[in-house]
Amino acid sequence: MGESREVRKTESRKEKEKKHSLVKKSSGLPVFPTSGLKKLSLPAMAAAFDDFNFNKQVLSAIADAGYTEPTPVQQKAIPPILNGQDVMGIAQTGTGKTAAYVLPIIMKLKYAQGEHARALIISPTRELAMQIEENVVAYSKYTDLRTVVLYGGLGPKTQIENIKKGVDIIVATPGRFMDIYLAGHIHTKPLQVLVLDEADKMMDMGFMPQINRILEIVPRKRQNLLFSATMSDKIHQLAGNFLEFPTVIEVTPQATPAQTIKQKLYYVPNVKTKINLLRRLLDEEDNAITKLIIFCKTRAVAEDVYKYLVRKYNQKEVKVLHANKGQNTRINSINSFKEDEVKILVATDVASRGIDVSNVSHVINFDVPVVYEDYVHRIGRTGRALQAGEAITFCNPTEVYYMGKIQKLIRQTVDVYPIPEGVFIEETPYEEKQDQNREIDLQKRKEDPDFKGAFHEKKTMSQHKKFDAKKLKANPRLGSKNPTKKFKKKH
Repeated sequence: MGESREVRKTESRKEKEKKHSLVKKSSGLPVFPTSGLKKLSLPAMAAAFDDFNFNKQVLSAIADAGYTEPTPVQQKAIPPILNGQDVMGIAQTGTGKTAAYVLPIIMKLKYAQGEHARALIISPTRELAMQIEENVVAYSKYTDLRTVVLYGGLGPKTQIENIKKGVDIIVATPGRFMDIYLAGHIHTKPLQVLVLDEADKMMDMGFMPQINRILEIVPRKRQNLLFSATMSDKIHQLAGNFLEFPTVIEVTPQATPAQTIKQKLYYVPNVKTKINLLRRLLDEEDNAITKLIIFCKTRAVAEDVYKYLVRKYNQKEVKVLHANKGQNTRINSINSFKEDEVKILVATDVASRGIDVSNVSHVINFDVPVVYEDYVHRIGRTGRALQAGEAITFCNPTEVYYMGKIQKLIRQTVDVYPIPEGVFIEETPYEEKQDQNREIDLQKRKEDPDFKGAFHEKKTMSQHKKFDAKKLKANPRLGSKNPTKKFKKKH
């Protein structure tokens, strides 16, 4: 009897796993099992925001924001979200996906109610959390909905006080949300909607444990929305645990740059020549650069580029943004750039996602990103909201490998441009050249484990010498073949 009960339990568990498992199509997107579901006829695409049956308050806020017609991701995502369905959206940055989930949430919540949050939006970085909160406040300006943003980098006291005043929508980073929840200041029972924005970035940043904790403490009966620019195996796994028979929305193939972005590639031998090329592009008389973000791979490089630009211009025209800067400095840098107080922002990848700054005319990748997906997010800072933009990448010999992988990912070939006349091509210093050769050897070895590079041979020769020296020390007779040398050593 006990044995048959165990068999039934195993079977039911297997059935449940099968029910929620994800099956990959050739396109790489998950297909969710649909047996037992009614086939719904999809309505025609909405041509205007009025077609979504938003109330007057929401429509007025949209009009104030200057939007006249929905973007493709909004056209596809808003109807199922309003209908209460789980949604997984795969859309590149700059497509209006924040409004695609914020507007239906505002419509669903309608007005302030109770003391505890009914919607929770989780984002990977404090900058993105602040940006989402700005959007929520803007779109809910004609309602009495209360929004609180939670992020690290400063004390939680003010954030806790804001929660205690009453809240309808919480926008938070995973770590700070869990800290305040565990301190007993957040009640999750009233939650109706949970949103994971930039889910792929959260996976990259190692937030999976916190996300799993959050999924454990929120009510089971809720609407789930997941948005990501790329689709990895980890996202597939998360979607399987998180979503119930979702509507899958893909505006453009995953990891595809916006069509409004013109991409350029320059092969540059070293850092000094990159600086010379940057100076030339900024000094061109006919240059169309009105607002520029320069992305660097490390904080050290970002600081060096920033210091050079400050010497060339002044601090009033250039700001730098990276993790070593204090919270207030980072906020001030972003706000100055948004409000056109500065023309150039130098940043690491901390700023490459979710920062919605309008009218960025150019993005320059001073370094090629090692995380290939970051290329899409970097250049997605320009060409937003159907505006034209230009993305320029400087690529040294060690970065050719990564650029090849990026082009394979985005399924595009980036046009290569010659270095303009007048740009002085510096000779690569010895140490930089050695570093480049080591990196290239590592790349080749990654592709072919049997590859033996120049540095491998040098290391092997060194090991041989050490081995021979030890052998000679253990058995001095082996050195008797060279008596002259031995005699000289004694005298």
